[in-house]
Amino acid sequence: MNQKPPPPFSCTYTPQVPALLHGLGCSIALSTYQAGKVVFLSAKDDQSLSQLPRNFEKAMGVAEDPKTDRLAIACLNQVLVFRNSQQLAAHYPKSPNVYDAMYMPRAAYFTGPLDIHDVHFDADGGLIAVNTLFSCLMKVDDAYNFTPVWQPHFVDRIAPEDRCHLNGLAMEEGRPRYVTAFSQGNERQSWRENITKTGIVMDVESNTVLAEGLAMPHSPTLINGELYVLTSATGELVRIDRTTGEKEVMASFGGFVRGMSFHEDYLFIGLSKIREKSKTFGMLAGGLINNQAGIAVFHLPTRSKVGVIQYQSSVEEIYDVHVIKGKRKPNIINPKDPVHADGVTLPDTTFWRQPSKDGND
Repeated sequence: MNQKPPPPFSCTYTPQVPALLHGLGCSIALSTYQAGKVVFLSAKDDQSLSQLPRNFEKAMGVAEDPKTDRLAIACLNQVLVFRNSQQLAAHYPKSPNVYDAMYMPRAAYFTGPLDIHDVHFDADGGLIAVNTLFSCLMKVDDAYNFTPVWQPHFVDRIAPEDRCHLNGLAMEEGRPRYVTAFSQGNERQSWRENITKTGIVMDVESNTVLAEGLAMPHSPTLINGELYVLTSATGELVRIDRTTGEKEVMASFGGFVRGMSFHEDYLFIGLSKIREKSKTFGMLAGGLINNQAGIAVFHLPTRSKVGVIQYQSSVEEIYDVHVIKGKRKPNIINPKDPVHADGVTLPDTTFWRQPSKDGND
């Protein structure tokens, strides 16, 4: 007898996960370009989770600016910016008094298909992104498709050739500080030649290589002044000495790790399935025993794995993981959803428009 396939976005999780999110008073946003979604995960209570998937074409990097309560999402051809309204959340017509945050679309930057990976708000509230196709860091604004602001010293020309697979960005005091790349290549897609041995971490300020020989590094993150990186091909969390570049493996997760966010001593780390049919990534499948998609929770001070979420359907590859602090049940409205036009925010008032009885506003 054939078993029915699991419903969309089916997942299992250890009991610690909802209890932890409930206790921390936060939610998780994950992006999956494979499924074309951003998914909000929240604790219903200390025993169960709820999910809110939203459509975003080729969703990649997720950024937050707590000062202005904004989110940004890098998508296939654009970077979208949203702003939270607690008032709209409380009176959301479909579900009043359910959500404590409502991220409404406020701006769209039409960048074209740049294969943007990580994105961050800077100290001035602007957006800095990793332009992987053109091997540079870029400013996101309305002047051009992109404005290059930094490139590795070994890349001699800004060209749409994905020369080194620049992907990750860590900010320090609102400025770009460290990046990750798969190689020091200066030719079209030269990073594919030896992907498990040529990865690097670079210091943006000095434009020098800090650490090398890394296995597909992603998601550089500064935590309490220390630099951490995920090496996707080995499934490891690695600490990099910011002075010497020496590497220390903090934990092994046995799967393809990418996407990392830190809150209150806990790291939330994305796990992806391996594309076994891919010539580039298929070779990794044999060395990673945990070929599952989900999120691992890691207690950094004790180096302990304290929980995991595993997907049975829909989500296979995760790019980014971002903890939304202080929000237990957030919502986000895609600009393609016509309901966003009914939410009206002004400096001194906020309301949902009510259509007239004859169907006209």
